[in-house]
Amino acid sequence: MKKLLAVALLCFSALTGQSTQAQSLPAPTIAAKSWLLLDTTSNQVIASENPEMRIEPASLTKIMTAYLVFEALRDKKLAMDQMVNVSMAAWKVDSDSSKMFIDPKVPVSINDLLYGLIVQSGNDAAVALAEAVAGSSDAFAVLMNREVERMGLKGTHFANPHGLPSPQNYSTANDLSRIAQHLITEFPEYYKTFYSTKSFTYNKISQPNRNRLLWLDPTVDGMKTGHTEAAGFCLISSAKRPNGSGERRLISVVLGATSDQVRAQESLKLLNWGFLNFDTIKLYDKNQAIGTPEVWKGTQAQIKIGFTKDLYVTLPKGSAARIKPQLDRKDPLVAPIAANTQIGTMKMMIDGKSVAEFPVMALETVNQASIFGRAWDSIRLWMK
Repeated sequence: MKKLLAVALLCFSALTGQSTQAQSLPAPTIAAKSWLLLDTTSNQVIASENPEMRIEPASLTKIMTAYLVFEALRDKKLAMDQMVNVSMAAWKVDSDSSKMFIDPKVPVSINDLLYGLIVQSGNDAAVALAEAVAGSSDAFAVLMNREVERMGLKGTHFANPHGLPSPQNYSTANDLSRIAQHLITEFPEYYKTFYSTKSFTYNKISQPNRNRLLWLDPTVDGMKTGHTEAAGFCLISSAKRPNGSGERRLISVVLGATSDQVRAQESLKLLNWGFLNFDTIKLYDKNQAIGTPEVWKGTQAQIKIGFTKDLYVTLPKGSAARIKPQLDRKDPLVAPIAANTQIGTMKMMIDGKSVAEFPVMALETVNQASIFGRAWDSIRLWMK
């Protein structure tokens, strides 16, 4: 039951494999089995408890379902106004579960199915969308797990598109936060359209969004609730608030709360704590040269080094002014060196302690020199 009471940097994508801790700052007590708070701007987990605990994701599964539908829309495999027939499998899905109440006699649009999936948490909508994308729920689950693998998520497996109980349907707070981050980052317009909608009416039945935070906090603009007897009450929430001259987004994941009210209350507590106690600062621009070290045996004498993405870090308030960068470089740098090759590590130091580490990359390619140039530099290196 390890609680991370510090900023733990979980770098992936261009920052794969680096992990450090910042100054300790006590996290709030959260009434849930597992929870996590992620800053999407810096890509840092601010705090968590039991983030790798395997849990039943319940209707949080539908975030991955929506993600795959959004991919299909982006790739022109589906269209929002496309009408699909409702299968008996979709209509008959667990009668005691959440539904949008689609009818086998009435075709329904992809647009309405997405509202039914996201706002009404309809399991029937999940099956209908899965069939539209892949032909069947089983085939869709294969696509879900391919996406899990592509995202590098080690603690997740999906058995169906809706999250109804199955031994093969499981995830973790950390993995769910990453799926949510991918959806928000890659499909911002779809996220804005569907996840902030407070109610939806279909088949003359109006149902409210189960995410209470949409009414309690105007900065919360999504995301998804989930509940089964085994999972308890779960909520992934996302909020965006001002940060200096820009904006900052946090994603909270609260799993295994005891009631709908508690999951909303604890999620809001976690979001408020993160926004009030931490700042996210930009350290370097994408492709900004932070140095031009010497290169040996190359067609040029120096190479530009830096980061392939804008570099942000999340720190406890008041500590940003004390941060000092420390570059640890692999010397000597010998050509050939390809662009985007890691050539060192930048450590962010506060009071002599490393609070974050980032890979420093070659921003350009340096080819190998002629045989005469290589020979001359070999002599120079020997004499150095």
